[in-house]
Amino acid sequence: MEILSRVSVIEERTLEPVKGEHLNRRFVIARSALVVAGVGALATVPRSILAEPVPFGSKRPRPADRKFRSTAVDEHIVSTSQRIGDPVLADMFANCLPNTLDTTVIPGEFERKPDTAVLTGDIPAMWLRDSSAQVWPYLELAGADDRLRQLLEGVIRRQTRCLLIDPYANAFMANLSDPPLEWSTKDQTEMKPGVGERKYELDSICYPIRLAHGYWKSTGDTRPFDLAWKHAMRAVLQTMRVQQRKDGAGPYRFQRNASNPTDTLVNSIGNPVRPIGLIASCFRPSDDACLFSFLVPSNLFAVTSLRQLATMAGTILHDSDLASDAIALANEVESALRQHALVSTAAGTIWAYEIDGYGGHVLMDDANVPSLLSLPYLESSPDAAVYARTRKFVWSEMNPWFFRGTAGEGIGGPHIGRDMIWPMSQIIYALTSDSDSEIIRVIQMVKAASAGTGFIHESYNKDIPSQFTRSWFAWANTLFGELISKTIRRRPELLRT
Repeated sequence: MEILSRVSVIEERTLEPVKGEHLNRRFVIARSALVVAGVGALATVPRSILAEPVPFGSKRPRPADRKFRSTAVDEHIVSTSQRIGDPVLADMFANCLPNTLDTTVIPGEFERKPDTAVLTGDIPAMWLRDSSAQVWPYLELAGADDRLRQLLEGVIRRQTRCLLIDPYANAFMANLSDPPLEWSTKDQTEMKPGVGERKYELDSICYPIRLAHGYWKSTGDTRPFDLAWKHAMRAVLQTMRVQQRKDGAGPYRFQRNASNPTDTLVNSIGNPVRPIGLIASCFRPSDDACLFSFLVPSNLFAVTSLRQLATMAGTILHDSDLASDAIALANEVESALRQHALVSTAAGTIWAYEIDGYGGHVLMDDANVPSLLSLPYLESSPDAAVYARTRKFVWSEMNPWFFRGTAGEGIGGPHIGRDMIWPMSQIIYALTSDSDSEIIRVIQMVKAASAGTGFIHESYNKDIPSQFTRSWFAWANTLFGELISKTIRRRPELLRT
């Protein structure tokens, strides 16, 4: 990898497992950190983010090597880049926004209809969450590019197939007849053909609804919402009902022989929860096990998703029963959240991150979305005042997974560990901000965190940007593209110089 920068030169390593070390997603990510020996920590955040590395130009694959080419996306990149005064940011935007299309999509057909697998990047599988988020920024351009619209239709149809295989699975193989990911082969759970990993995460069955609803609103197209999609939505709704755990823990079980306790579940199902109307989630969006299974940001996201499903069920499917069931569950969950998930602190009432229904709660936030920080971004913040207090809490040292160093500040999480900031949290902070100074400061921090690579990483050391994980993480790349597009559209003056 050739990088032109005054800050650092990154050397990629070929990473092989240490003999006897268990191979799993956490191992792959942790061992994929690219570290530059001898690179000193940046003196202060303002000084580091105002440094002027040499523009590095395009890091995209050659046109002939791109997985998919969209005229609308390429035109948007050109028109937006021309409005960015900083050539480094312009290059980063041009590299990051199309990264999913350039490198991770696998267009095809199934039963003579579009079928699109979307890999997460450096892991050869399709996460329901990641794939939804990776293509989200392209929705607004799909009306001007029918090939792009068909690609997105194919993502919805592929997610439908996946949900019908197993709504408890979080990841699926690109070829649904392939064996699972290597680290999942010995998991103690019911692995079905096509499943890559089977960590039940509530957000994983919400994200396909968000994508479907966004696609419908952006394009007006209803072709993906056929009988199979209806059956998939019924399976999603049934899974949520079962995971309210009013009649016991339900059928899902999962255990993994792992050195890290967040890769497996206590007693195969997690710590006990008292049925209070919320929906249990065994794992967080980070793929880490929940401490308490009532994950608040995912339940708030579920309320939004269920109401979106109700709208689509009534308007497109003309299925009043499905619409009524979705609305009833959304109302029940929202009521339970207001009754049980709000916690009094010295700074006022805020949302807890997780609760157990017995009075136990976890006060923190994780970088992965849905997070408490991301609630407005997901249209899942029902109380602006509570969110404002929660936002202040999670973006501070009161949140045990918030880190501030000489290279930046932001939220991380147990998945990678201490002192590692996730640029995703910084981007979400900007996407949910109304402050010009916050937005531009975050953009400059993310620019510095790129460490001269031209791309966004999963995490980086709070003092050493060149110490990062995942050089190929498509979700973070397209999320950054979304931030720049939104900023140019709403606050163009911030990026003119």
